[in-house]
Amino acid sequence: MPIIDLIAFLLLLFVASLVMPTIASWLRLPTSSLLVLAGFVISELHISQGGDTGVRAMHFQPLIFYVFLPVLIFDAAYHIHASQFLKNLPAILWLAIGGMVLSALLTAIGIYYGINHTTGFPWTTALVCGALLAATDPVAVVTQIQSSGAPQRLGLLLEGESLLNDATAVVLFSLFISLASSQSGEISIPDALLEFARLFGGGIAIGVTCGFAARLLQRCLVDGFSTPILTLLTAYGSFYIGEQWLHVSGIMSVLCAGLVLGSEHQRRHTEEQRRSLKRLWGLLGQLGTDLVFLLMGVTISIAMFQERWLAMLIAIGAVIAARFVSTWLSLLAANFTPGSEPVPKAYTPVIIWGGLRGVVAIALALSLPTHIEGWWTVQCIAYGVVAFSLFIQAPTNPLILRSLVKQK
Repeated sequence: MPIIDLIAFLLLLFVASLVMPTIASWLRLPTSSLLVLAGFVISELHISQGGDTGVRAMHFQPLIFYVFLPVLIFDAAYHIHASQFLKNLPAILWLAIGGMVLSALLTAIGIYYGINHTTGFPWTTALVCGALLAATDPVAVVTQIQSSGAPQRLGLLLEGESLLNDATAVVLFSLFISLASSQSGEISIPDALLEFARLFGGGIAIGVTCGFAARLLQRCLVDGFSTPILTLLTAYGSFYIGEQWLHVSGIMSVLCAGLVLGSEHQRRHTEEQRRSLKRLWGLLGQLGTDLVFLLMGVTISIAMFQERWLAMLIAIGAVIAARFVSTWLSLLAANFTPGSEPVPKAYTPVIIWGGLRGVVAIALALSLPTHIEGWWTVQCIAYGVVAFSLFIQAPTNPLILRSLVKQK
């Protein structure tokens, strides 16, 4: 396609990302919901005028993994309150790792038996779909918590869970993609566990090393413009070293590097420096999030909902059931963990219903390799589940929050 057409289309997307937050505030709807609608309308109008969006499925995997995900994960890790995160770490770990893996498996089982098509939708594809749908995005819910007067700890638990949950989901997703891409497609549980541990643990080691290296380098820098550049280098550098050089989880590397460097900056930087970095990463994170939701709208087609509506409904039911079971068991385990501050039972409904599927689930859906059996069905399912989160869960969550606030 001519480069001028691509630039014109991108400009329209940027205009949408600029005006949608204002419209969303007028309508009292999540911004992400309107971004999806805007992406769909813009792409349909553009195509109806003879234009080409330039969107190709084959380009999504490198674009999502190497451009968007490092920014989204680093932004979340860099800004989380380190001391409060560590204080609530036992509950967060149970939710984000134990609960996430259980949720992914239960979702995969529900979708596999619900679709019941072993050739068009094999076990390996169901596992890929389960891992993809296990990634949560609580941004809209956390904003609602902050404005409703609900306990801050509830928002921290959801944010902390999402941070580790997203990284764990990406590791599990990558593992199942490798399994689905293999010729045999056989599942060896010991080998899968060892590979998961290698990807996960190796990513942590690389991220911590890169984070501390960045901290040492930071103390040698005097130029005020060096720190923002250093954070960008740390985000993309830790991902590249982990993913490309050492073949471990680049997302875990980014997450740990962001936590290490962010805790250093929270302690040592002045208020002005922290505000400057917050503006930079707030801009990058928001831009990345907006573009992913806009791309979701661009790639949505009416045919998805006409041909895969039953698979979407099956997946929505499986996701809700899996979230209920995994969250309830995770919080129960967290409350029995020595040294862990008990999580009030009143938090449970909000955590269950507030486990929205959003930007990371869509990013992974857009990155699906097209040689995976049933990849289009998985992408349709992801879009259906995210649409349910955006248009049903997010708008109704304040009702549960109001009930919680009344109990305070």
